[in-house]
Amino acid sequence: LNCIKLLLLKWINIMNKYISIVTCFIWICCYARADDIEKAPVEYSKTQPANTIVDLKKRLAQGHARLVYREEDGYLRSLLKELDIPLSSQVLVFSKTSLQRGKISPKTPRAIYFNDDVYLGYCLRGHVIEISVADTRLGTVFYTLEQEHQQKPELPRQTENCMICHASSYNHGFPGHLVRSVFPDRHGEPLLALGSYRTDQTSRFEDRWGGWYVTGTHGPQKHLGNQSYTKTGDSTDPSLATQNVTDLSQHFTVGLYPSPHSDLVALMVLEHQAMMHNRFTRALLETKQALYYQEELNKAFNEKPGTLFDSTQRRLEGLAENLVKYMLMSQEARLSHPISGTSGFSGEFAQRGPQDKKGRSLRDFDLKTRLFKYPCSYLIYSKSFDALPPIVLEKTYAKLLQVLNGKDSSKAYEHLTAADKTAIKEILLDTKPNLPASWKTDVVQR
Repeated sequence: LNCIKLLLLKWINIMNKYISIVTCFIWICCYARADDIEKAPVEYSKTQPANTIVDLKKRLAQGHARLVYREEDGYLRSLLKELDIPLSSQVLVFSKTSLQRGKISPKTPRAIYFNDDVYLGYCLRGHVIEISVADTRLGTVFYTLEQEHQQKPELPRQTENCMICHASSYNHGFPGHLVRSVFPDRHGEPLLALGSYRTDQTSRFEDRWGGWYVTGTHGPQKHLGNQSYTKTGDSTDPSLATQNVTDLSQHFTVGLYPSPHSDLVALMVLEHQAMMHNRFTRALLETKQALYYQEELNKAFNEKPGTLFDSTQRRLEGLAENLVKYMLMSQEARLSHPISGTSGFSGEFAQRGPQDKKGRSLRDFDLKTRLFKYPCSYLIYSKSFDALPPIVLEKTYAKLLQVLNGKDSSKAYEHLTAADKTAIKEILLDTKPNLPASWKTDVVQR
């Protein structure tokens, strides 16, 4: 009888321990929702950002930079110059799918300009210039600049208004960017009953750019741009040219904008880049959360600080895998015919990248069957990539090396030829500072 009592007590103790563990994990899961970024460790609104706009604000305060107002377009041109954003990056969206929707229509499209870190949204006679920027602490941060003449122009940070859309379920609850293809009516209102597409490098050509203007040639491939729709999905004006368009003057007064283009290649780069930034943001913030909650578990169960459970390891490996797949253009939609833009963006973009000893760059375009000649994202050079937590950065580099060495030949990377892998690896070894020692050791061994 005593033995039975002892066994029962031991069993109860074991069950209590497991109940505690389960309870703790439930608490962690409820507390650690992806969209709960206002709590520790992220504390999104309270944390001081670190990005290009912060640097610009410092330069403005110190008198090392100046924003000049023009009657035609406010602070736009001056801001583009200070942030080193090329005018050739201009793309135009006429669907009412952003903050200043009342200013947007097919006759007055919203212009977007971008470089590797910053995105500007400009509306004709708009109240503000909208800004989103890659941030090394918070992933993505939002600002506005009033479009009225000011003695000292200010760029206040925005949280609640922007986060309603930019931190929605589309971005897994993390702050990020949205590139959408919709079916707009003749006023620019999205006909949501016809559906919409979230577009990136994996999107089919025929699903892209609904609600956008598109200038460039693309052969018989068709897209949804340059037209509005009826409730049945038909074009509102079939007589208008919508494919292979190089002149937008039939749609609106192009002279009201700094550039007459909405470059096809710039649109494709924008789609790739916006989602790549989103994945950086998710990896940054979710890793912070994972490590924070792991330490909470370590305290609860008297584990050594720094202990990582298998579940945490798998979570971090999943984030690294997610990055590598997108960086290496996994599942990229293929082009059936060559494409070409109209604004000179292609040449200007390619000139910005570092080149290896053979003159190759990750910014070189293909534009015949795919976007880039060497399918690895140029954003591997960005501050956003380098600022990822060391543990996930290490796993990302390790996974990337496995793929490029052919040790990982899974389906996600079957689009990469042996020549692709060799070229990408050689370019990175020549141009990417601070590569892990394992990369250089691998070269010596080979």
